[in-house]
Amino acid sequence: MAINDLPVLSALRTKMQWHQERQRVLSENVSNSDTPNFKPRDLVEPKFDSAGQAVGGFAPVALVRTSAAHIAPSAGESTSFDQNRKVGFLTRPAGNAVSLEEEMLKVSANQMDYAAATSLYGKSLHLLKTAIGKG
Repeated sequence: MAINDLPVLSALRTKMQWHQERQRVLSENVSNSDTPNFKPRDLVEPKFDSAGQAVGGFAPVALVRTSAAHIAPSAGESTSFDQNRKVGFLTRPAGNAVSLEEEMLKVSANQMDYAAATSLYGKSLHLLKTAIGKG
């Protein structure tokens, strides 16, 4: 087994990749803060079991149109329903629901969590290299 295949390091890599993708999503929210009818998005945080393997969470429930009498979603609307979605407290008259203060708090927390994960990953690699006599 290669050092990089250890479950703890794999979990840390998954977490770092999640933080990178979340930063992209949050930056899109901030950049679209003046776009009419834009709804902010966020990612579901990955969960890990005691062995460090990612475990599935609740996926969004897909909406299905079972009858022609049902109203079809408008163009650009999501065809899934996320039960855990937190609706913002303020929607402007143009329909935009982005709160810059809330998004910037998320960006800051995400940056700190990413820094912690990268530091832990680096220190874990250094510890393993030291243990095998290459550090």
